Amino acid sequence: MIVEKIMTTAVQTLTPSHTLLDANRIMRQHKIRHLPIINDNGEVVGLIAQRDIKNAISRLFVKDAEDVLLQTPLQDIMIKNPLIGHPLDFIEEVALLFYEHRIGCLPIVSHNKLVGIITDTDLLYNYIELTGATQPSSRIDIRIKDQAGELHNITKIISNFNANILSLLIYKDDDPQFQIISIRLKSMNPIPIIAGLRQEGFDVLWPNMPGMNL
Repeated sequence: MIVEKIMTTAVQTLTPSHTLLDANRIMRQHKIRHLPIINDNGEVVGLIAQRDIKNAISRLFVKDAEDVLLQTPLQDIMIKNPLIGHPLDFIEEVALLFYEHRIGCLPIVSHNKLVGIITDTDLLYNYIELTGATQPSSRIDIRIKDQAGELHNITKIISNFNANILSLLIYKDDDPQFQIISIRLKSMNPIPIIAGLRQEGFDVLWPNMPGMNL
């Protein structure tokens, strides 16, 4: 999936000459945490986050100075030349960028113009949707040998029960010879499928509650 599929295109922005008070007002009004700062040509020249405002205020020793601070132009406190992305970037590459640079948002730019924004919340929700967790479903975790054909055999068993797979994730096991496959099924009753998997010798790790060891 690419960024343009999940980015927000109706982006609230300000210019460097706006103040912290302006930024604080816009963030509260639209319930957002980040504001790209653009110039008259629509080019991203900075970024201001809600935490930047809170940190600036928390450093004040005189409470009355807060009103003065809020009149500070954004150009004096904004993050200049922030990291940017492109609408055709892959989501997984952007997620890695968020992780490596500990950022909370990424302005999306095309032809030097701001066209959208993506936040850590957008990435998290996209992951949740990809796992199928937003739909009525059940999850099965299976420990398998890291060898060809195992996944095919599992999906064949699931197919025999006329169940649809919503998502499939593969994790490393503590033993490098094995993997953990997490399958989310479009079924609220996975018990017959679990029985079928165990009958064929598969190690079903989850669900593994009383009464599930069929």
